[in-house]
Amino acid sequence: MRHTPSYIVTDPEEVKRLIRANPWATIVSNTAQGLIASHYPVMLDENAEGISVVSHVGRPDDRALELGEHEVMIIIQGPHGYVSPSWYDGKPAVPTWNHVTAHLYGTPEILSDDENWRVLSELVSHFEHEFPEPNLLEDNEEYGRRIMSGTVGFRMHVTRFEARAKLSQGKSPEIVENVMSELDHGAHYSQPDLAAEMRRVHDS
Repeated sequence: MRHTPSYIVTDPEEVKRLIRANPWATIVSNTAQGLIASHYPVMLDENAEGISVVSHVGRPDDRALELGEHEVMIIIQGPHGYVSPSWYDGKPAVPTWNHVTAHLYGTPEILSDDENWRVLSELVSHFEHEFPEPNLLEDNEEYGRRIMSGTVGFRMHVTRFEARAKLSQGKSPEIVENVMSELDHGAHYSQPDLAAEMRRVHDS
């Protein structure tokens, strides 16, 4: 990740917030067969010290990723989007891409079947609680446990992270306001979630 001091995020709480809001992650592993990437939802382990995530992969992804054998990188991609130079002040400028991203590093720990069941149940509950009548894994436990046998759960304590929030820092307040307005409700390339991230940075 490019090291631009004004964009670097060092606060672990901000990284936790990013994980909570953006659970769809990319797992990258440097294996004996070369780089392998897979995509799965992750959930923050709220009871752990520091930053720790839990998830699962479908078999045989655990073997392809060499899960538990060495360090992997998990990429969390937050809101992102195109920023046009036409949203600036008319002076010569080039387009850019604003984004919030975190790279998490650690060696996954393989979960027992009981722990995997608990994590899968919590993951389903986390998303199903939005519905008036949640469809929980434990409501169909026999079927759920049969499906679970095709998965491998893991916990990864994050030993280090690199995070970046590139959100038009260094631009004038007028330009920042115009970019946020375009992202909020412009006719082209609107990204309201990205505008909200910009407000978090520029209003603080």
